[in-house]
Amino acid sequence: MTPADMHILVLAGGLSAERDVSLRSGRRVAEALRDGGHIVEVADIDSGLLDRLKSDPPAAVVPLVHGAAGEDGALRDVLDALNIVYVGSTGDACRAAFDKPAAAARMRSHGINVPPSVALPHSTFRDLGATSVLDAFASSLGLPLVVKPTRGGSALGVSIVNDIQELSAAMVGAFAYGDIVMLEQYIRGVEIAVSILDDGTTATALPAVEIQPDAMFYDYQCRYTAGATEFFVPARLDVSVIESASEIALAAHRELGLRDWSRADMIVDSAGQVHVLEMCVAPGMTETSLYPQAVIAAGFDLGDITARLVRTAIDRAKS
Repeated sequence: MTPADMHILVLAGGLSAERDVSLRSGRRVAEALRDGGHIVEVADIDSGLLDRLKSDPPAAVVPLVHGAAGEDGALRDVLDALNIVYVGSTGDACRAAFDKPAAAARMRSHGINVPPSVALPHSTFRDLGATSVLDAFASSLGLPLVVKPTRGGSALGVSIVNDIQELSAAMVGAFAYGDIVMLEQYIRGVEIAVSILDDGTTATALPAVEIQPDAMFYDYQCRYTAGATEFFVPARLDVSVIESASEIALAAHRELGLRDWSRADMIVDSAGQVHVLEMCVAPGMTETSLYPQAVIAAGFDLGDITARLVRTAIDRAKS
């Protein structure tokens, strides 16, 4: 299939709190593909999308919808039902990765190191009494704690609690983004991201990106505000540690059943031990996002990489 024949539809937007990030990701990838000579359109998630897909099916769809609308598996299931070729993981794999407690349990069961954590539904928080519940978990997990919604990305609703008095407010903030909140043991160390490129034959870990935010942690503002975070690619870690992180990222990608592309967010502690925080099935592609930085550091072009994955998806559908 030549570039002129490859009509690609990039899906971006949606109605989640990450809509703006998704739109920026979609625009950047669409521009990168057009630079390579491909015919590219960008569409939002709305009531007219399915009719559009049925009346004029593209060669492939590149879903870059972040948050529940694009990463909980439902969108991929709809595309499968319409026999639309798409880049990225299946609906089942998205569900396995998007639910943070479930993903942590699955990775832990396969020997992948993840921080100790608990999932706390709002009903438990309410019925058993907030103070008693929070005291129990703060005692068992220890402080500091990371408080975050179990579903969603871009660090929305995430906070780090150093004092038990701060925990209740942090829970309320996280519950604004979902009915279940995750309390996770805080791991001190160097935050890195290892992106995976999987062409269906070989999965490769791209250069690790080291993240040094101006704030206490890599929050929403630090992720998407130019200059708010300093990045080092490759990460300034021992080669053995980077190799270990790459192997772990590949193992997590494999064990969760992901394909095409993903990103492992990690912490490397002072002993050089790698802890997986979460896996992303629809990595951000904005000007400050981690996946494009890793692609460039590996000597690749984002448009070429995306086009390669489009061809992989088309070949996969044919076979």
